[in-house]
Amino acid sequence: MYEAYWGLSRMPFQNVPDPTFFCPLPAYQEILEKLLYVVQYSKGAALLTGNVGCGKSTLSRVFILHLEEEKYDVGLVINPSVPSEELLYEVALQLGLSPPSSHRPTLFRSLYDHLLANAQEGKVTVIIIDEAQTIKDESVFEDLRVLLNFQLNDRYLFSLILLGLPELKVTLARLPPLNQRIALHLNLSPLNQEETALYIDFRLKKAGQTRRIFTNETIKAIHQEAGGLPRSINNLCDLCLFEGMRRKAKEVDALLVKVALALT
Repeated sequence: MYEAYWGLSRMPFQNVPDPTFFCPLPAYQEILEKLLYVVQYSKGAALLTGNVGCGKSTLSRVFILHLEEEKYDVGLVINPSVPSEELLYEVALQLGLSPPSSHRPTLFRSLYDHLLANAQEGKVTVIIIDEAQTIKDESVFEDLRVLLNFQLNDRYLFSLILLGLPELKVTLARLPPLNQRIALHLNLSPLNQEETALYIDFRLKKAGQTRRIFTNETIKAIHQEAGGLPRSINNLCDLCLFEGMRRKAKEVDALLVKVALALT
């Protein structure tokens, strides 16, 4: 482990959706505020797209943390590439239900009753579907549209948040009945060089950094090689710290970036 060598208390560049390491960059904060707007004002659905490794899953976990348990009932589906009945069943399970069967009418009835009960108690239901671009069966999207038809006179009975790769937006454009119910289409772009520097510095400080480890030239090289994608930035930074320890380096310089790249 390289933490002790660099004077860190924990590993700063793990590629897991840990909200602790969520860097509150302005672009991220804006998207977070818009997702909260959708659920707080009962706008129905929102779509968040972005390239592989841009931070959608981490942002969704931070979003969930902003939803107080007393006020919100949250269901998170991370593997939606299943037949429609299985997805409805998984949604029910994630909301804490135990449907008596996977029969579609039974599932719809169980979900409706639960959503209505939450609304009557003043609780907001939120369903988040990650990796939604893996949904290939259009009947799954049709079931989501039907769920969004569960409404009271003045509001939806739940909010739907879809996360996926950019092709998901193209898929939904071919499905007007569902696409028209999406209030906001949001996109996570790669980080620019300044944002990359802030991102790296933030994670190092969260991990206990007490002195500067990465040079400006190093950060520039990492940004260029990683294309501004947080997952790729994490991989490169992690390898740089590991190789820097092996080579007994005093700081992470651009040469170490080349060494790390050779390992990827």
